[in-house]
Amino acid sequence: MSERVPIYDNHIHMSPSGRNVAALREFEAAGGTGLTLVTLPYAEVPIRKGEDFAESYGITYMLAQLAEDQTDLEINIAVGPYPVLIIPLAEAYGLERAEEMMMKGMDDAARDVAEGRAAAIGEIGRPHFPVSREIWDASNRVLLHGMRLAKEADCPVIIHCESEEGTDRSLAEMADEAGLDRGMVVKHSSPPWVTPEETHGVMPSIPASKTNTREAVGKGTDRFMIETDYIDDPSKPGAIMSVNTVPKRVKAWLANGEVPVESIHRICGDIPDSLYRRR
Repeated sequence: MSERVPIYDNHIHMSPSGRNVAALREFEAAGGTGLTLVTLPYAEVPIRKGEDFAESYGITYMLAQLAEDQTDLEINIAVGPYPVLIIPLAEAYGLERAEEMMMKGMDDAARDVAEGRAAAIGEIGRPHFPVSREIWDASNRVLLHGMRLAKEADCPVIIHCESEEGTDRSLAEMADEAGLDRGMVVKHSSPPWVTPEETHGVMPSIPASKTNTREAVGKGTDRFMIETDYIDDPSKPGAIMSVNTVPKRVKAWLANGEVPVESIHRICGDIPDSLYRRR
């Protein structure tokens, strides 16, 4: 490449039992410069009480430190109670107790952001598949609480939820209720919804497939981020996408001129910097 451009993957996971640092070294070798490292439930820390979430976040911080010691990548960390967990927790402890546990996980995530250990609360939200009305309502209460905490902490929220007509509008309206800027709501695994009419102010983070990115770019805007959702599962290598997908996509943009350099700087530099580098 003739000039140094940022190459940022907005959604990567690391696992103690996966490739972890080796995967990020591959990402860096392919040209990656930065990423959002998002926590997930770890088998090493079963969630049996609300305080267990904070322990699981500790694994994320440990893995991030290993990566920072062994790479030159910019790593922005997001922690929060994974929304689908409310289902097994409700089955094991009852819905009221499960909601309390999720709220505690959200409180501890916001505390970690306030204390500088993390840059965002995420991935939080609601199950991306049909659930009972009781689970849906409880999930939305937990999510609203997270948005209110994000407003206090001046940080973004990374949302895991369904992708249906009306989803971004509902997230935007919830952000309004919480007093959180709509642009601080990052829709993880977003369809290529990038126009103001599609996003309602929510920030899309789009899987970096050729089809998705071509459709997004074709709408004449560069207000979005790209991601792989690499899950670092040794039983599923390359899932959801290979860790080097974003570098390959950005290099292709540079080679074929499909995306102007200025737009790449916005997608992979200005937008993530504005979201995650707020202190």
